[in-house]
Order: sequence, then structure tokens, then C-alpha cells
Amino acid sequence: MQKPDTLASDPRPDHRPGQLALGIAAVLLAAGLAYGAANIPSDAGYAGVGPDFLPWLVSAAMGLCGVLLIWEVRSGGFRNMEEPSGAARGDWHAMAWVSAGILGNAALITTIGFVLSCALCFTLAVRGLRISEGKPAGHALQTVKDMVIGMLISAPTFWLFTKFLAVNLPGLTGTGWL
Repeated sequence: MQKPDTLASDPRPDHRPGQLALGIAAVLLAAGLAYGAANIPSDAGYAGVGPDFLPWLVSAAMGLCGVLLIWEVRSGGFRNMEEPSGAARGDWHAMAWVSAGILGNAALITTIGFVLSCALCFTLAVRGLRISEGKPAGHALQTVKDMVIGMLISAPTFWLFTKFLAVNLPGLTGTGWL
């Protein structure tokens, strides 16, 4: 005998607890965004749209997504959802390397400048990503190569922003080239 696909026929929830929490969190986030949007003045600007338009639009879209997620969960859970890929547990060692790169960049950008701090971030993040793939983290020569590649990426980015877009980024020297 086939079981009908209705909520009333099976009182047992057919979803994981985190699925409902995700929908509720989305609705709460939308409410917080709406609260913030209510504090923005609504004086019409260019083309009759005020500065509060986009925050209201985002909060409404987020609220709609949250309501749809809750409806999906209450009507049987996320149907046809594939099993998650990847390892059963997180790779904390790899995450520590990537986090160190990001936090180091944030802490050192005003001290050693944009180019060097971004190169350091790249070097540490690449090491973490290699570890997450099960590859060797890299020896000293590989670390130097990663640092050079990071500088080759961050230097043109720095020059593009400072020289062409006139955006002030922290540099190592006062010349504006490093």
C-alpha cells in the first residue's frame, strides 16, 4: 500500500531539525534588515527612488525566502535532496591555515601594506587548501613560490585601485607603488 504524500497522514516530521532552523533564521534576518531599513530616511532621490529602497527590497526578498523555506520544511522537508559531498567531518587543520591568512591580512594590512599582507594571505590560504585536498602543505621553496605568486596578483590589484581608480589602499612606502 502506498503512503499518501500529505502532512496529515504522518505526524512524524520528515525533515532534519536544521532545515526548520534555517527557515526561521532567514525570517529573523529579514526582520532585522527591515528594522534597519525603517531607520533610513525615505526622501526620494534620483528617479524617485530613495536610499531606503534597496534595503527594503532585500529584506522583503529575504523574508519571502524564509517563508518559502519554512513552507518547504512543513510540507515534508527538502525533497530530493542529495547527500552532502565531502568528508563527514570538517578539516580543522586546513581551516586554521585559511583563517590565519585572512586574519593576518586584516591585522597587518596597515602595517606592512596591501601588497605584502595580501601575498601573505594568499600563501597561508593556499597552504590550507592544499591540506584540505590531502596534498602536502609545501616545503620552503613552495612557500616562496606561493608568496611570489601572491605578490604578482596583489601588486597589479593595488596599482589598479590606487593609480587608476584613485582608491586609497595602505601601502608600504609613501610612493604609492608598494
